[in-house]
Amino acid sequence: MDTRRFLTQPVSICLFIILVGLGSLLLPACGLAKTPSPTLTQLPVSSPLPELPTSTPPATLPPQPSPTPDCTDGLQFISDVTIPDNTVVAPGSSLDKQWLVQNNGTCNWDARYRLRLVSGDPLGVSPEQALFPARAGTQATLRILFTAPQQDGEYVSEWQGFDASGIPFGESFVIKIVVQQQQ
Repeated sequence: MDTRRFLTQPVSICLFIILVGLGSLLLPACGLAKTPSPTLTQLPVSSPLPELPTSTPPATLPPQPSPTPDCTDGLQFISDVTIPDNTVVAPGSSLDKQWLVQNNGTCNWDARYRLRLVSGDPLGVSPEQALFPARAGTQATLRILFTAPQQDGEYVSEWQGFDASGIPFGESFVIKIVVQQQQ
């Protein structure tokens, strides 16, 4: 066996390891070998958000058509059904006054429509009464139960229709009585 070869082989291996180790240390220092070095990447700085207005103007919506076309209110007096004008009545008597009227408008009278005293004596009733519901183009009999005053004299109570918005419409109508002691 060749001892020289036996001795040189371990030395060769040791020298090889040393050279590789030194090379790996020296090469980067000499700039011959490039190893990737970590780099810091700066992220872009975001620009500030634009300022939002503190109040936004209301959105303007286009006008919407009304679900039903506008209608017109109307009331035409036709006749006295009971208690003709200038009827003589006893003081304190109950009076069942009825008028025949025509709804000559295009609106139907519903629970929102009222009769209101527009002049004269209320004759013992509230100055606002319900208006009998009536469809457009139909006739209705309006009825109010009055009480004659205790004092003798001539009395007039004038009434008119009012729509849901409180606007008067149509012709007014009256009850005219003469209160006197019966003989």
